[in-house]
Amino acid sequence: MRLGWLKNLYVQVLAAVVFGAVLGHVWPQAGESLKPLGDGFIKLIKMMVGPVVFTTVVTGIAKMGDLKRVGRVGLKAFLYFEVVTTGALVLGLVVGNLFQPGVGLDVDVSRLDAKAIESYTSAGKSMSTVDFLFNIIPSSLVDPFVKGDILQVLLISLLTAIALAKMGKAGESLLHGLDSVGHLLFGMVGLIMRVAPLGALGAIAFTVGKYGVGTLVGLGRLMGAFYVTAFLFVVLVLGPILRWTGVGLLPFLRYLRDELLLVLGTSSSESALPQLMVKLEALGCPKSVVGFVVPMGYSFNLDGTSIYLTLASLFVAQATGTHLSLGQELALLAVLLLTSKGAATVTGGGFITLAATLSATGTIPVAGMVLLLGVDRFMSEARALTNLVGNAVATLVVSKWEGGLDTERAREVLAAPSVMVAPASTP
Repeated sequence: MRLGWLKNLYVQVLAAVVFGAVLGHVWPQAGESLKPLGDGFIKLIKMMVGPVVFTTVVTGIAKMGDLKRVGRVGLKAFLYFEVVTTGALVLGLVVGNLFQPGVGLDVDVSRLDAKAIESYTSAGKSMSTVDFLFNIIPSSLVDPFVKGDILQVLLISLLTAIALAKMGKAGESLLHGLDSVGHLLFGMVGLIMRVAPLGALGAIAFTVGKYGVGTLVGLGRLMGAFYVTAFLFVVLVLGPILRWTGVGLLPFLRYLRDELLLVLGTSSSESALPQLMVKLEALGCPKSVVGFVVPMGYSFNLDGTSIYLTLASLFVAQATGTHLSLGQELALLAVLLLTSKGAATVTGGGFITLAATLSATGTIPVAGMVLLLGVDRFMSEARALTNLVGNAVATLVVSKWEGGLDTERAREVLAAPSVMVAPASTP
């Protein structure tokens, strides 16, 4: 009984992260060889994301019944996303100009080996606003579930939910069946989460084993600026926003500690998506809002990625001696307002988006991104953590804005975070 705490997922993942980091540092070759553990776990989670989002969105909206409310929730969420992510982009730009992490490196662009980033730059150059918008429309109904494209799954889910709501009583049996399938899927997610410690161990051991702690020294100023900025954004921006909903930041973060540790280990906010939706619903957010806002936020509300994009862009410019006027910085910000919304939530997505941005502006040498390769994996952890917290806060905000947040329930759950509370039955 005294060792019962070992069964806690939080403790298991924390122990796995520490052991993986030590293993990767002491025995780098062995750490690199554990990469399949992290990749395998993320693949298992990604396998579940599409079906989980589909059943949650369809059942939540169909039970809501009022299609005008669906549009209202979507509009409020999108407005919130635009304001907060724009603030994150501006914050990254301000910090980059104040601390100037790349100044003094004096890197000669002609001597950089751009081959190391060809896979990212080729993917980035193919991205455009029109391509991104058209990519939301899938080539078939099953294709989004095969590729794991959240935006495409969300589109199909919305169309299904609206059609189901219009069926009235005729669609009740189908709705009940989808609800049962949803419970089954979350049961499967629960089984997969049992191997989360192995996934976290493999991912962190590979990262430390491949890149080593020593690689952080040369680019320490950039990493330090980014981590501090992400921390300040959560505390000074998301904290007061969360307080408006009636929830304190520290209790909220403690409530999400399992998901935060999982993201820390895997460097992907997508790995915690299914469990995050369960916890937000249990906290008192309406199921319809959770099912709509969380998946939407994973494409449009990437706060951590937004901070990274402006800060990394300025770092590359400063390191390569590229002077940017105020007008060019504002142009960079304008491009990022579009490209940041297409950033993938898996590891490397922010790097690809950065390549697309630098290619589109043409003022900062894309080859300078080679300087980021050694530490991008480490910074992806902070990006993913900030993205997760940002989307969780956004869900509470929209729930409160809609008058559907059960504040009393939230306080009760946060007062005893170790006690599992059943999800609320609010539509």
